Amino acid sequence: MISSLRQQPSIAISGSDVVLRKRHGTLVQPQSFLPSLVRGKSQRSLVSVQKPLHLACVGVGNFGSVKSFDSVKGFGSDDLVKCEAYEADRSEVEGAATPSEAAKKVKIGIYFATWWALNVVFNIYNKKVLNAYPYPWLTSTLSLACGSLMMLISWATRIAEAPKTDFEFWKTLFPVAVAHTIGHVAATVSMSKVAVSFTHIIKSGEPAFSVLVSRFILGETFPVPVYLSLLPIIGGCALAAVTELNFNMIGFMGAMISNLAFVFRNIFSKKGMKGNSVSGMNYYACLSILSLAILTPFAIAVEGPQMWAAGWQTALSEIGPQFIWWVAAQSIFYHLYNQVSYMSLDEISPLTFSIGNTMKRISVIVSSIIIFHTPVQPVNALGAAIAVFGTFLYSQSKQ
Repeated sequence: MISSLRQQPSIAISGSDVVLRKRHGTLVQPQSFLPSLVRGKSQRSLVSVQKPLHLACVGVGNFGSVKSFDSVKGFGSDDLVKCEAYEADRSEVEGAATPSEAAKKVKIGIYFATWWALNVVFNIYNKKVLNAYPYPWLTSTLSLACGSLMMLISWATRIAEAPKTDFEFWKTLFPVAVAHTIGHVAATVSMSKVAVSFTHIIKSGEPAFSVLVSRFILGETFPVPVYLSLLPIIGGCALAAVTELNFNMIGFMGAMISNLAFVFRNIFSKKGMKGNSVSGMNYYACLSILSLAILTPFAIAVEGPQMWAAGWQTALSEIGPQFIWWVAAQSIFYHLYNQVSYMSLDEISPLTFSIGNTMKRISVIVSSIIIFHTPVQPVNALGAAIAVFGTFLYSQSKQ
């Protein structure tokens, strides 16, 4: 607001360290703007303000320059004082301190782009490793071991703040870790048997498992549009499976088991995260450590060191030293993409996360088909598109 005040003998304005002096040069005691500038009946003010003002600048006389208030000369009783000010409303002050909506959208966009890019890179290197070294149980174990080691080093060197946990936290985390371990191994087994694109097409059917488990086990009900959105998901996945050129039952069942396991992981995570002060990054780090402890003995029992050693020598002889880089890359990028996804949950809503997850599957499917030259029939591509579109409808109907 622009306030034009005629100088009065008994009026002073305080704000932004600006004080007006009387004509004879003595300092007038600052007056509060609340509730008004009027001090008494005999005093006259041209402005009454109900909120405090912050003064931006002061101009005297012809408003062309700022004159000194210490000088009596040139400051007559008829001079005008121009004050450019704004009301210091509490909501406006607090709003000014918060980041803009545009900055928030940019931050979310960076999260999504990083998440998708890391996931695409992981799937590429993971498939390369599994093609040369078909031991999914060890590959899954190495992924968890690498992430756990990275976070332990980060905590030890204080790069990241270590979480404050207790026995109750780890007790609550245990069922989450069991479900996460099963889902991770099952997905890796699936990708060792079928194309990456096919695994992710089947995994796009996860919302159907989520609704069925929530409805028949937890007793939750959903609006009709949610149930209707399952039809294209189930139909698209079925069409893609039937027309898959390199269909493998173990690969198909691995993706299905992974869907079911991750649904239970999400359910247990929601219960475990209530009232929990652990950040998303540290929560996933703890989850990786506990999952590693659960998976290691089973990996040894199912495959074993002898098979690993023989397969390692074969892979090195066929691929060369770059095979070691493939293993390291898939392990590192697995942890990073999951860590970013959990960190993004601290910034975005579950609905936005669900939409982002749908778009992630599209990027993985398309990139894997291009890189690995996966043969795709038109009907197979149609089934994949229907399934992914159904997943998008599901996320929208749950809003």
